[in-house]
Parts: sequence; C-alpha cells; structure tokens
Amino acid sequence: MKDKRTYENAKEHGEDITHENETQITVDNKHERKHDDLTILIEMHKKEIWKWKQKESEWIKTENQLQGAKGIIDELSSRLVKAFAEIALLEKKLAELKK
Repeated sequence: MKDKRTYENAKEHGEDITHENETQITVDNKHERKHDDLTILIEMHKKEIWKWKQKESEWIKTENQLQGAKGIIDELSSRLVKAFAEIALLEKKLAELKK
C-alpha cells in the first residue's frame, strides 16, 4: 500500500493532484437571489410610494390654494355687490337732494 501518491506518468507532473481529496461546498444561491430580488423590489416600491405621496401632497396643497382663492373671490364679489348697491342708493339720495 502506498502512503504517498506519486506521479505514475510523465504527463501528470503538470497537474495539481491535491484537489482529489477536497470537497466542494455548494450553496443554494436561489434562496439568496430571491431574498435580494425581494429586497430590491421592496426598495423600488418604497421609492415609488414616496413619489406618489409627494404628488398627493402637491395636489392637496394646490386644492387648498384653490379653495382659498375661491373663498377670496366669493368675499370680494359680495363686497362688490354691496358697494354697487350702496353707490346706487347714494346716487338716488343725491338726485333727491338736487331737486
């Protein structure tokens, strides 16, 4: 029985024979890939959700500005109508005074 392996052919001297007894550990990368893909997908969705929240915030801001502008317009319109009514009344009184 041989204790040590020796080269039997002349061509073998260029090969590394130490790899014969080594074991290879295989890792199931599918699980890791799925986890990484899921993490990337979650991050993408978080960014997309953030963008939509920003847009919603802009829409709410715009809606509030619109409602404020409508309120101002309504108030100014009512003041204008009152002013015209008062002007008409004053013109009527002025005409009575001139007679």
